Amino acid sequence: MLIDVEKIARFPWSPWLAQIQTPFGRTAVRWCGDENAEPGEYHVEWTVDAELTWGRNAKPAGAAGAEVRPGGHCVVLRGLLRLTEDGAAVLDLDGSPILLDIAGPLPEDVDGTWIELFVEREKISLYPYEL
Repeated sequence: MLIDVEKIARFPWSPWLAQIQTPFGRTAVRWCGDENAEPGEYHVEWTVDAELTWGRNAKPAGAAGAEVRPGGHCVVLRGLLRLTEDGAAVLDLDGSPILLDIAGPLPEDVDGTWIELFVEREKISLYPYEL
């Protein structure tokens, strides 16, 4: 996914964080690239280091369409949920797949629906790559 990095900073209690802008929202998340990277456009891969727990950090979305937004001390990702045959899940964030681990059962009809996932910003990582 192509994002715009506005700035990269580190606070004493956190990893390197990037303030980013996407076509569907703006937030701050963990940056796993060069901490001296200049502001600008980067192709990134998203990872989430938290398990999807229905009713706790995941719920049905109130609307369709990808979104990224701050939500207090967490980040809210709205995407299309797809379940895999091997018991994992993939959140489609505007064409960028994010592999998720699942903790506990999910509702039967959740596959193929829009969900909101609430994750601490330090547990969402962006890995830049070159095309």
